[in-house]
Amino acid sequence: MFFYYLMPVIFVIGIMGIAFEDVIKINKAATAVGMSILLWLIFLLNAEQFFLVNPPKHISEFMAMFPELSEMPLHELAFEFVELKLVRGLGDVATTLFFVLGSMAIIDIVDSHGGFGIISQSIKTSNQRVLLWMLCFITFFMSMLLGNLATVIVLISIARKLVPERNTRLIFSSMIIIAANAGGSCSPIGDVTTLLLWTGGNVSALHQVGSLILPSLVMLTVSLSLATFMLPPKTLIIPLTADVGEQTKVNPKIRKVVLCVGLGSLAMVPILQTLIQLPPFMGVLLGLVALWVITDRKYADSDDEAVLNLRVQRAFSRVDISTIFFFLGILMSVQALIVTGQLAIMANFLSDTFADENTIAIVLGVLSSFLDNVALVSATMGMYPLQEAGVFAADSSFWTLLAYCAVTGGSILIIGSAAGVTVMGMEKISFGYYLKRFTPLVLLGFFAGIIVYMLLF
Repeated sequence: MFFYYLMPVIFVIGIMGIAFEDVIKINKAATAVGMSILLWLIFLLNAEQFFLVNPPKHISEFMAMFPELSEMPLHELAFEFVELKLVRGLGDVATTLFFVLGSMAIIDIVDSHGGFGIISQSIKTSNQRVLLWMLCFITFFMSMLLGNLATVIVLISIARKLVPERNTRLIFSSMIIIAANAGGSCSPIGDVTTLLLWTGGNVSALHQVGSLILPSLVMLTVSLSLATFMLPPKTLIIPLTADVGEQTKVNPKIRKVVLCVGLGSLAMVPILQTLIQLPPFMGVLLGLVALWVITDRKYADSDDEAVLNLRVQRAFSRVDISTIFFFLGILMSVQALIVTGQLAIMANFLSDTFADENTIAIVLGVLSSFLDNVALVSATMGMYPLQEAGVFAADSSFWTLLAYCAVTGGSILIIGSAAGVTVMGMEKISFGYYLKRFTPLVLLGFFAGIIVYMLLF
């Protein structure tokens, strides 16, 4: 059937449009949302034909939930099925979107209060090589707590103050991307892909951190050791006195309170989920509410515009909503491919081509260097449903290695991760510059981390 095989073609074209956003001059959020609408529209208009292609599983599951509809004509039944799947898919996707939205708001509130300025004040060296190692390891551990996207935004802002010379700063910026993705791979909230695996039940928080922190550190250390020789062992031109993000109107005490509550609430998300099964998006929103109460009470009597900008409701106006729409488009597109059975076909192809499941994870990691890793991991979760036991069970080697490969693999090319694309725009790093100087380093670190994981587990 023409429309059945048209859907994966539209998905691939959409992913390529996202990857080459700077070439086609169309925002990736518009491409992703448009792609999702088109896929669901094709499914909706051809629902009856799709049932004929994939009847047993879809119809039997649907009829088991609503046996009173057994006498309904096929075309009406198909329409009801699509509508139900659309609403349920949107509900699943919304939990991820609210998590991302809440996290971005918390990061903005901490940053607007100058909380991250404490980091720059703690740096005491003026040696370029030492500074590179310090910033990369700060990035690594911050990425585990804040997520790689928020971390690179903060650290690039710090690097701009500490490293004024552009050519030198490009080396710092490129390594910050690599460090952020390495740290993000071993944390359930370090990257959107690991968040998907965690909220989907594929990998538990403690298992992921325990299994991947050493391979991820090896990946970073190998790449960083080689990148160090790009810098001469000399001191920086300016003294390190920059105070990034400080707000003169913020009381130092409230700055520390906001920093502790903000970072503490993010750190508590996986703990609350593990202990009391609180959904991650609720854990993040709980932290946001705490900051909301603190800032509202603190600034309730102020009419100063600069002070009002520190309140939570103003933070929402600064959140990058296009990022939320991008995730919405990607995740809803993947939902459409799952429901129509497209990803099951892809899973069978990969399983037939590669005998070992770990090889599949590595291949997907390499693909994430130029295909969006959010879409790739979402599609993989759809291709390989969770099992009670076996290769695709929760916390299995496949899902754990996939978390590492999909995130760190995004560092192979600068367009392979949201962190890379963000820094590419902030620092105007060219694709060719990164490919020539850093892709070989990342590949060595990428496979070194895999070898360490294989030896350990």
